Amino acid sequence: MNQNANHSIKCSVTNCTHHCPENYCTLNEIKVGCTEQNVKSCASTECASFQMGAGGCHSR
Repeated sequence: MNQNANHSIKCSVTNCTHHCPENYCTLNEIKVGCTEQNVKSCASTECASFQMGAGGCHSR
C-alpha cells in the first residue's frame, strides 16, 4: 500500500486509513459514489474508497 501523500487528492477526513496529516490522501486514485439508492436522483456523494482507521503517511 502506498504511504505517501498524493498531492492530487485533497482530503480532510481524519478518521480514514488513507488520510495524511497534510490533508491529502495516500491512494493513487479514489472512487466517488452516490449515497442514495436511486442514482438518477443522486443529490449527495461520498468517497467510496473510505476505510475507517488511523491515517498515516510519509511526506514526499
